[in-house]
Amino acid sequence: MKKFLIGIDVSKQKLDVCLINQSGVKEEVIIGNQPLLINAYLKKVSKENGLCQSDLLVCAEYTGLYIYPLCCACHESGIDLWLENPTQIKYRSGLKRGKNDKLDARKIAMYALRFQDEAKLFSMPDKTIATLKQLIKERDMYIVDKGKYQGQLTDQKLFMDKEDYKRKSKRLKGFIGQLDEAISQTEEDIRKLIDSDPELLKQCKLLRSVEGIGERTAVKMIVETNAFKDFKDPRKFCCHAGVAPFSYTSGSSQRSRNKVSHRADKSIKALLHMGALIAATRMKGELHGYYLRKVAEGKNKMSVLNAIRAKLVYRMFAVIRNDRMYENNYQNALA
Repeated sequence: MKKFLIGIDVSKQKLDVCLINQSGVKEEVIIGNQPLLINAYLKKVSKENGLCQSDLLVCAEYTGLYIYPLCCACHESGIDLWLENPTQIKYRSGLKRGKNDKLDARKIAMYALRFQDEAKLFSMPDKTIATLKQLIKERDMYIVDKGKYQGQLTDQKLFMDKEDYKRKSKRLKGFIGQLDEAISQTEEDIRKLIDSDPELLKQCKLLRSVEGIGERTAVKMIVETNAFKDFKDPRKFCCHAGVAPFSYTSGSSQRSRNKVSHRADKSIKALLHMGALIAATRMKGELHGYYLRKVAEGKNKMSVLNAIRAKLVYRMFAVIRNDRMYENNYQNALA
């Protein structure tokens, strides 16, 4: 059990901080969201209360890029950091009325105090993985913007004056050309980064040996699993990606078919869906036969595709675990 816990509500410019222990709230302050200021505050708390590194636990909600200074500060000072899912904190903190940053910091601190035995401590990812993650986000941003401009080109052609459309399409095509160049550059940087790391290059080749898995899906899997260090169980990753079905029943009145949860990482789910579509409809392999057989039995096509998504996840974890390329007709030596 930690002697003191710090709940932090993170925003772009500032951090609302609540220091707490078993006897109650000790102080509530606001500090700038900068590593130097965070480090200075952590040292001040430790000195004033006679604490060592192991006596203190910092808890915050995972809020994307804005938590980076906090992660750096805790890593440099050697203080444990717990980044929790905001939804988890919300549903386990009871009914609340009113909302502001100060109350949120106190809520996070109270949550950390109550559930500190369930804390999952954060560790800074490898530099290569962190860079890969940023490059993937940048590329996806360009792809989304390109789709918007392409939609303007195709959707408005019949509903504008020809001369107006001609001038507009010329400008849009210029933007699309620049975005294509940016996408190509980021993808080239991703490939160079993968090629520079022997372990990541090996994992990428193993993943791509699975039918339906392309370069983008393989790289995304490596980033999402932190090179398969954060996830060891494929079933847990299926839950993370939103492809694991759950039952929805209550008493005798509510009887729903099993379905996936919407609380999932939609970016990896979309890539898995494309891989499942390719394996099921465009490649004449085992999964194609499975898809045709299940559809012929009357199964819903989307349910079958979801089962194929899960199969792809299990196969990717298997090739990494066994450190060997995927074999379609693999025979277990013990069989």
